[in-house]
Amino acid sequence: MSTAGAAAIAAVFGALIGSFLNVVIWRLPRGESVVSPPSACPSCGARIKAYDNVPVVSWLLLRGRCRNCGARISPRYPLVEGLTAALLALVVIVHGADRDAIIGIVFVLVLIPVALIDLDHRIIPNKITYPAAVVAVALIAALRTDDLVEHLIAGLAAALFLFVALLAYPKGMGMGDVKLAGVMGLFLGRDVGPAMLVGLLAGSLVGAAIIARKGAKEGRKTAIPFGPFLAFGGLVGLFVGDPIVEWYLDTFAS
Repeated sequence: MSTAGAAAIAAVFGALIGSFLNVVIWRLPRGESVVSPPSACPSCGARIKAYDNVPVVSWLLLRGRCRNCGARISPRYPLVEGLTAALLALVVIVHGADRDAIIGIVFVLVLIPVALIDLDHRIIPNKITYPAAVVAVALIAALRTDDLVEHLIAGLAAALFLFVALLAYPKGMGMGDVKLAGVMGLFLGRDVGPAMLVGLLAGSLVGAAIIARKGAKEGRKTAIPFGPFLAFGGLVGLFVGDPIVEWYLDTFAS
């Protein structure tokens, strides 16, 4: 199969799984089951029919409203579905239709709900990070056996790095961020280096912008979830981390 064909299939799969991620993002922080009951309108409680649950398309056809009661449906739902589709297709385009794409696809499916749940609730659920860590080790062991030690070391190093930062500045992040960093290292291996750097820089820039807008006193009181920045860094590490590491090694370590 050509890369273009595999990317198209990945995009369709991404849109479908993105619909499920919307359920995870909404229900998991509330302690609800992600498999039952079926999806329903949050306003009137009417169950959403299969023909109204086609990713992106149904929201557009319904003009962002419930068919039963006419209540507005958040545009986040199609955005998550579209984003998941685009990212999964990009994984195949960048890494090819092979085993590396499988690892990247699973990694993306971890990062999306983590980022949005942290954005909404200021938490990174252990119900995501713990299974993700196990799956990462299993995938690397099965698909890239020779790299397993590197990925285990990277996971430990990334987690320890943020744990030290947590001890130095407890208000800046939480243990959920530390665990997420470890998961990123398990998936990315050495590419977690640029991922962490980008995440920290992005968080720092946004924090500086908030301080500039609100002033130092009020700005420092503004709570900013760090998970979305780590997730953004994780995507950078996934898509361009290896070239960045190679450039660094060729420039400064040779």
